[in-house]
Amino acid sequence: MTLALQVAAYALVPALAKVACERVKVLKALGPVVVCYAVGILAANLPFVTVAPGPAMSVNEASVALAIPLLLFSTELKKWLSLGPGLLIAFGLACASAIAAATLAGFTFRASTDEWWKVAGMLVGVYVGGTPNMNAIGIALETKSETFVLLNAADVVVGGAWLFVMLTVGQRVLLRFMKPFPASSSGEAHVAAEAPKLWSVKTLPSTTTALALALACVVASAGVAFGAAGKLDGTVVMLSLTTLALALSLVEKVRSLATASVLGEYLLLVFCVSVGSLADVSKLSGASVPLLLFVVMVVGLSVVFHVSLCKAFGIDVDTTLVSSTAAVFGPAFIPPVAAALKNKALLAPGITLGLAGLALGTYLGLFTAWALRSLGG
Repeated sequence: MTLALQVAAYALVPALAKVACERVKVLKALGPVVVCYAVGILAANLPFVTVAPGPAMSVNEASVALAIPLLLFSTELKKWLSLGPGLLIAFGLACASAIAAATLAGFTFRASTDEWWKVAGMLVGVYVGGTPNMNAIGIALETKSETFVLLNAADVVVGGAWLFVMLTVGQRVLLRFMKPFPASSSGEAHVAAEAPKLWSVKTLPSTTTALALALACVVASAGVAFGAAGKLDGTVVMLSLTTLALALSLVEKVRSLATASVLGEYLLLVFCVSVGSLADVSKLSGASVPLLLFVVMVVGLSVVFHVSLCKAFGIDVDTTLVSSTAAVFGPAFIPPVAAALKNKALLAPGITLGLAGLALGTYLGLFTAWALRSLGG
């Protein structure tokens, strides 16, 4: 595969995946994220396709760097405090559960990899925020590219299993020992607006402005890194990028850019294709098993801790599951889970929590990694 064709595929496959998911029932159930990962993984393992790892890594780093500010521009920080106390508590417990689970798993698998503290921090990032946070933390901590690729693959498998449970039997199982969502609140309707088209004549000014602001944030963050560290330090870049994007979200004109989040979500699909294309099964070995078990332990313990704590705090089943979705999967997965729960009242608040996770994930993940490095000696 030529370099030009490879880069073009990264840009075009997400568009084709979105169209396919709209028209094919089975693919619609999977969603564009899973489809894009699958296409990338398939390309990586076809004998007649050669994927150059250098361009793939460059594309996924660039796509995440631009996606983070685009997704955060629409953040309404004031709304975080306007959420019900139950939702805020449940989400806080989800974050604490992820940190505790990653810490325990980190020390358990400490002898398996010298990057155990980095892996723990990256998993906190993804299970508080999402894949962009995990990649941001990996870049900041200069994690090996093979570690990052394996973690992504393990996250798709293990996280997908928990998502399947929530979409099918999760509510019924938890109702056996947790209280149901208050009936008086379940009738609140919320109709999601249709996502605007990125490059239509009407939305072109919004799209170009959002992209220009995102590029400016990346350049400014790189400048801060050079000024503070004398080099393109990943930690400084990602922390500056997140902070600057949140600061800009306080400006109403920036927050109201209609296509910013749509463009950010599209870039995440580009990221999914590029990361999947690095998952060459022939290059995996027994060394990948500890990382897979690391992820299994983090996901398993964080779910157990979160559900147990929500039960102790008297939080209902639906709020528990939606807050878990917001933390583990992010805002894009709130609609299907809310639909499975038949609870439209939690749709908009759940999406808000997911955005909060994207904003907090990098901070909490880096804090966890640095703390574990210090404790681990």
